[in-house]
Amino acid sequence: MLDAVVVGAGPNGLTAAVELARRGFSVAVFEAQGTVGGGARTEELTLPGFRHDPCSAAHPLAINSPAFRALPLERYGLQWLHAGLPMAHPFPDGSAAVLSRSVGETAASFGARDAGAYRRLVERFLPRWDTLARDFMSLPLTALPRDPVTLARFGLVGLPPSTWLMRRFRDDKAKTLFAGLVAHVMAPLGGFATGAIGLVFALAAHARGWPVARGGSQAISDALAAYLRDLGGTVHTDYEVKRLDDLPPARAYVFDTSPTALARIAGLGNHYAGYRYGPGVFKIDYALDGPVPWTAQEPRTAGTVQIGADSAEIGAALNAASREGRAPDAPFLITTQPSVADPTRAPEGKHVFWAYGHVPNGWTGDLTDAIERQLERFAPGFRDRVLARATAGPPELAVRNANYVGGDIASGAVSGLQLLLRPKLSLFPYATPHPAVFICSSATPPGPGVHGMSGHNAAKAVWRRLRQT
Repeated sequence: MLDAVVVGAGPNGLTAAVELARRGFSVAVFEAQGTVGGGARTEELTLPGFRHDPCSAAHPLAINSPAFRALPLERYGLQWLHAGLPMAHPFPDGSAAVLSRSVGETAASFGARDAGAYRRLVERFLPRWDTLARDFMSLPLTALPRDPVTLARFGLVGLPPSTWLMRRFRDDKAKTLFAGLVAHVMAPLGGFATGAIGLVFALAAHARGWPVARGGSQAISDALAAYLRDLGGTVHTDYEVKRLDDLPPARAYVFDTSPTALARIAGLGNHYAGYRYGPGVFKIDYALDGPVPWTAQEPRTAGTVQIGADSAEIGAALNAASREGRAPDAPFLITTQPSVADPTRAPEGKHVFWAYGHVPNGWTGDLTDAIERQLERFAPGFRDRVLARATAGPPELAVRNANYVGGDIASGAVSGLQLLLRPKLSLFPYATPHPAVFICSSATPPGPGVHGMSGHNAAKAVWRRLRQT
């Protein structure tokens, strides 16, 4: 009998398996797809030699993750590469705001009226970032806060809606960039704790940047899997699990799946019936004949580029997808250009690029024209650079990754109390009614992103259970 079986080889499932194997438990991982990776994969989606990330590409949370930083992943081939700027946000007039490793450079890009307000906002937390990140990403009750005073101060700033926090700024450049940071988790700007989301992304950039993994996001998953095998764990791919009886006997079963799939496989009935899924995305991967022809200079050297004319346009796009049930006319776009930092991702002189916009959950339309109209506003001539494109709406994304129910890449709505207390209102979010079954996916705290902390936190609950039994 194994000590633990993990279902799903995404970053959280692999991290949970590694944490258990490091403590001497016997572990096996079972993955339905042909390769490990979940939201951290790399494939040639368009043309030979163009290596695309079907989901995550830039990794501010991964390089700052307490779980990943405690593991020797560099020994297994993971190498972080940084573009000149972590992120840029161009505007229709040809100017841009930036999120730089430097607080001063970032503040200066907002203009003199908001530079001081931004410095005061982030500089109080940046010296304590590592401790704050560990405390923030370990909630709830998986570990006592190491710095409860700083965490409480962060909560006072971050728990109100982001619209409250943005009142600190007088001009729209700072408001727009910050609204874009919040939109990375597809939450309406006026939602509970959305200020914390934007602030975490900003602090992560100042602390260690928003890098890409050399060769593609698959390198993160491959490094985790290789380390697991060295620890004695096993990984089985092309193995779809439909019920617990499909798995070998084990003392614990840990699911890196959606709550919906877990309830079906483990026979938990309606236990997660109240869990809400959020908006989906429509994503396009591009093979380009050259760099994106941004009008502004700053985006040309940025790894990530946010596209939204102003904070009002971003807010309208989020509301359309999440509240009004329609695709926005002017979608807010998150784009990444990995080959700016990593030339191995495309043939010499060519580039890979991806963009996605928010749409209602399960939406079946085609957002290609709306996305490319937005890109042309800030990069005239973009369409002329396109060699090939691979599109994926919510149905296609759900086929690629079963955790993306209805195309929701956050694996659950990041709004209301579900932002912090997911998948149920519980002090023990990784446990289930079945004493041997646990959940470790992005549907558990601290939520979406490639950081492994949901797996790390769930592993703590599992090994405590194993020690008791």
